[in-house]
Amino acid sequence: ADTSGFAAAVSAAREADAVILVVGEREDMSAEAHSRASVDLPGVQGDLARAVHAAARAAGKPIVVVLMNGRPLAVPWLAANVPAIVEAWFLGVEHGHAVADVLFGDHNPAGRLPVSLPRVTGQVPIYYSQKPTGRPPVVTEKYTSKYLDVPWTPQWPFGHGLSYTSFAYADLRLSADSVRAADSLVVRVSVRNRGSRAGDEVVQLYLRDDAASVTRPLRALKGFARVSLGPGAARDVRFTLRPEQLSLYDRTMRRVVEPGRFTVFVGGSSEGGLEGHFRVVGDTLVLAPPPPRMR
Repeated sequence: ADTSGFAAAVSAAREADAVILVVGEREDMSAEAHSRASVDLPGVQGDLARAVHAAARAAGKPIVVVLMNGRPLAVPWLAANVPAIVEAWFLGVEHGHAVADVLFGDHNPAGRLPVSLPRVTGQVPIYYSQKPTGRPPVVTEKYTSKYLDVPWTPQWPFGHGLSYTSFAYADLRLSADSVRAADSLVVRVSVRNRGSRAGDEVVQLYLRDDAASVTRPLRALKGFARVSLGPGAARDVRFTLRPEQLSLYDRTMRRVVEPGRFTVFVGGSSEGGLEGHFRVVGDTLVLAPPPPRMR
């Protein structure tokens, strides 16, 4: 392994006012027919990160990591040891200016992850459609559906992202406890900027079909809204769930809305958030017949 540049990097970290460490993959490492079996940082970048981090810490210098990658990477050591990580992906010619604006505080970021980032390669796929288990994951219970050596959750979930302020959610309201399959449901929530700086929040609404005739996602994104709030400001955000958003393809490939209980989650990512419930009552609604070749 080539570590010939380590000494220069460590020396630069000691002398710098702040350390910005850029790691990731080459562009050709995530293209079609160019996949790697591991989602760890390639090469000796993990060792480089440890060396630079140690030098920065010993010198009392702040450090931030910028990730450049075209697919989710597992970076558990960075997540545990580096106070700030920017997921930059592969940007264009203004890449440097955009990252600098965020790091120097000229822009308050509000980007959100379009994927979940796993903790280790063995978690992939981290989420998929699955049936409810008789032993759902519980942190304090030993005999539940989870890994023995790592948490079952991702390092960072779909929809996650930070800014230079924080937001609080309250007062989740559903327009009805039950609706018929052809009806719509209105969901409202109050969002407040609890920081001292103006910022944008991406309010996300997820839905779970609690007992469908086919295997469904644990949560499915059904709506989002980006709202700008000044310090201490609050506003209501409204979503409308229509029959199409409650639908699924059944075993005969009909697009249908089935009766049953649904769970609504509203928050700043696909993890946690406020939770509400409603039921679809009455008969199954057929929105579209199966394709001709399947009839």
